[in-house]
Amino acid sequence: MFKKLFGDPNARKLKKFQPLVAEIKLLEEDFKKLTDEDLARKTLEFREKLDKSDSDEETEEILDEILPEAFALVREAGGRVLGMRHFDVQLLGGIVLHKGQIAEMKTGEGKTLVATLPAYLNGLTGKGVHVVTVNDYLARRDAEWMGQVHRFLGLSVGLIQSSMAPAEKIENYNCDITYTTNSELGFDYLRDNMATAMQEVVQRPFNYCIIDEVDSILIDEARTPLIISGQVERPTEKYLQAAQVAAQLVPQEIEDGPGDYEVDEKARNVLMTDEGFAKAEQLLGVTDLYDEENPWAHYIFNAVKAKELFKRDVNYMVRGEDVMIVDEFTGRVMPGRRWSDGLHQAIEAQENVPIQKETQTLANITYQNFFLLYPKLSGMTGTAKTEETEFEKVYSLEVTIIPTNRKPQRHDWPDVVYKNERAKWKAVAEEAAEEYAKGRPVLVGTTSVEKSEVISQYLQELDIPHNLLNARPENVEKESEIVAQAGRKGAVTIATNMAGRGTDIILGGNAEYMARLKMREYFMPQIAKPEDDGGFGVAGNGNGGSAPQGFDVNAPKKKKKTWKTTLDIYPTELSKETEQMLKDAVKFAVEKYGEQSLSELEAEEKLAIAPKMPPLTIRLSRNYGKCIRRSSIPIAP
Repeated sequence: MFKKLFGDPNARKLKKFQPLVAEIKLLEEDFKKLTDEDLARKTLEFREKLDKSDSDEETEEILDEILPEAFALVREAGGRVLGMRHFDVQLLGGIVLHKGQIAEMKTGEGKTLVATLPAYLNGLTGKGVHVVTVNDYLARRDAEWMGQVHRFLGLSVGLIQSSMAPAEKIENYNCDITYTTNSELGFDYLRDNMATAMQEVVQRPFNYCIIDEVDSILIDEARTPLIISGQVERPTEKYLQAAQVAAQLVPQEIEDGPGDYEVDEKARNVLMTDEGFAKAEQLLGVTDLYDEENPWAHYIFNAVKAKELFKRDVNYMVRGEDVMIVDEFTGRVMPGRRWSDGLHQAIEAQENVPIQKETQTLANITYQNFFLLYPKLSGMTGTAKTEETEFEKVYSLEVTIIPTNRKPQRHDWPDVVYKNERAKWKAVAEEAAEEYAKGRPVLVGTTSVEKSEVISQYLQELDIPHNLLNARPENVEKESEIVAQAGRKGAVTIATNMAGRGTDIILGGNAEYMARLKMREYFMPQIAKPEDDGGFGVAGNGNGGSAPQGFDVNAPKKKKKTWKTTLDIYPTELSKETEQMLKDAVKFAVEKYGEQSLSELEAEEKLAIAPKMPPLTIRLSRNYGKCIRRSSIPIAP
């Protein structure tokens, strides 16, 4: 009704940006005639204009003025460097991001490529642009892949990874465009605020931020606190006793009914009843849980929380003698990360593994408060309209829906509801078996390690071969290979949400990606430095002796890294000619850079952008493609 009377506000907004798209298209022909050097010189021209600015407002006006030229330049560079020319709808997405709004773009519409447009434009100021993704793998991929466009045009590109030393981080944060993760960005901010000298500060003042999967970070994880903690001395015996007491306490089944405690799952908390306090005191043989001389309340509350609110293989996993947190948003294990204020110790007591020292909070901030520190903020996602009210109210961010480049051909079937979980997973397994018989690749998404293993068991009973991808270490090692080949004929893949973001699943299999993995198998052992045996690097936080939450200096040593591809994932045997080409290329790389002379990040970057590589990549890809053709039949419609 209102749309008929006043028109669609989203359509009006897009119409306002159309003249800019038309101007960019007009400039395209002129830019095609320029040499690579001429394109790079354009960056210097833009910077000269921006240098004349005397205020932030004036800088923003100049950026708006040069936007059509800058976007046309990036479009041309994308075509030359990546072989990817931005579609008109992607230009619209880039304009929306530059205006400090959220662009809702459907899955597969090229959000990663869209980010290169506003990142380049705002990177011209030299004040820094942060492109934020949800994990280290995606940050690295985007820095290597999309970073080629920015480097080609003369901008510096940085990458922040969790294992970097402070000196490396300072260098990368000082780049024009820096790719990083939300957690690493937040932890570096906290560490900087705890620094006792300016030399220890790694970040510079915030300027502009582009967030990928913005709904996940700004809405789902908005209240997630980033915490840096230090160790405190507390007796470990009390955790064991508290765990035994908690096991004997019973929850209330109904409100105000009998029971020792009430569980508030929404607030992730437990409330002890009077009966619960009395029973705990009786079991411990004390008169007051809050006695200052012999306090027990802290231990009992954590023990009950561990029992009721933290589930094994959902919130955490046990590896050997360690309790590892599983990130509920990404499904990934977070090595060295620990819950604070005695909660982690309560879970260790419950699982009967060695109890490590307790930590106390030294500094914390939520993602909501952290990202509000940016003067200019924007984001991309496939689902933002449903949270539009929260975005506008909390972050003052408008949501603009970007149309798809082509009319969508996907069919979204209605939801099916089952009486119980067992019936649901059985039905999923049976449907996967039906599609497998047709030759269709199937991807089954689950929310936890536990559920992924339940569906795996059902598929085993049906004799359906499948790949399982969850946070267990034996599965994580093959993550990129499994996802890249999940589109093969007859492939059945079960994955937790750890694999759900940013990896292309191409029907028939991703031959080019697998070719690059094969190249890494030959190159990386020769040109990458061996990793230190000391586990995870710990960035200094400027507060003597305290370790940041997220990294544990006492963590077990990491398994020696191997770049070998798995035979069942990469079954092709290379021809002698192709193998010789690979060996010659490795020899050339060793002569140029030195044997085992580059860090893994530097080696990955050289591999991504080295000019000698493309013919070899194409050759391996064709070889792999032949294997797929020999072993495949056309995919069922």
